[in-house]
Amino acid sequence: MAVTGAVMVLFLIAHMIGNLKIFLGRDSFNEYAHALRTLFEPLLPYRTALTILEIVLVVSVVAHMWAAISLARRAGKARPVKYVAKKSQAGGYATHIMRWGGLTIALFVVWHLLDLTFGVVNPKGFDSAPADRMIAGFDPSRWWVTIVYVVAVVLVGLHLHHGIWSAVQTLGWANGRRYPALKRTAALVSAVLVIGFLAPPLAITFGVVK
Repeated sequence: MAVTGAVMVLFLIAHMIGNLKIFLGRDSFNEYAHALRTLFEPLLPYRTALTILEIVLVVSVVAHMWAAISLARRAGKARPVKYVAKKSQAGGYATHIMRWGGLTIALFVVWHLLDLTFGVVNPKGFDSAPADRMIAGFDPSRWWVTIVYVVAVVLVGLHLHHGIWSAVQTLGWANGRRYPALKRTAALVSAVLVIGFLAPPLAITFGVVK
């Protein structure tokens, strides 16, 4: 679960950097999208490298969800009788964020792909330029899409914060003097990703990027 989570964190960082290119103009964003599809050409055919990366990501997502379900079942079998002591609010909060937040994020990703990747629910459609799809997707008239996006990204941030810290503990790195620094790093990475992902849609919705 920690390893597949790390794969997805790396993807999110790369995806965020790419999204921020919209601030450099439509051409810069379109060139970035085109570069992804022509990666390693002519050594590899058009879009081959991107397809491989997408397959790795999908496998990681499925494996991550399978690991979460497996660990939950294992925990249930290990402790079939509930604890007498009540769980802390913080622990219960984290559990709900990871469980229901993960499900919400999965549903959002489906919408996100239909909107900005395949153009099925985007006003500009599939044949439009990537920058045009992105700007049309967060047009002020579609304010509700931006709100859904904001909620989903905040959930991603909360999921990441708890997930990164849990992964660090799982891998045995969170001990001794490194404990405070690693905890701050988990919070910082999550905050940067949330801000980075929210900046483009909010800028488009409020007319900063047109």
